[in-house]
Amino acid sequence: MAAKALILAASLSVLMTVPMLAHHSFGSEYDEKKPLKFENVTVTKLEWTNPHARFYVDVKDSSGKITNWNFELASPNVLKRNGWTKNTLKEGDKVTVMGSAAKDGATLGHAQTVIGPDGKRLFAGSNTADGQ
Repeated sequence: MAAKALILAASLSVLMTVPMLAHHSFGSEYDEKKPLKFENVTVTKLEWTNPHARFYVDVKDSSGKITNWNFELASPNVLKRNGWTKNTLKEGDKVTVMGSAAKDGATLGHAQTVIGPDGKRLFAGSNTADGQ
């Protein structure tokens, strides 16, 4: 009986660490010295998932090339407290997004502020100071 309890306890401890490993600090992936601001970009997708919601936008450079950027937001729970809903952003919406770029140069950003299609400024629920 003690062996079963030990195996169960070990299994639970492994399962409990998996979500913690998936979460990362701001500084491990993003660089606050690489600010981003994309204006009038088109939302292509929204993922309302834990531990971080994400949205994707098409960004056109000066040559006309379009690149899809992935922006990390806070958790859905934090976003809800900041006035977001699953329908705050929809595919096809034109938005402005401000945040920080990924350290590795990927088309990945950490959003701090999003200005929606209605002109409403939304706090993305995370910031560089606390790494959330």
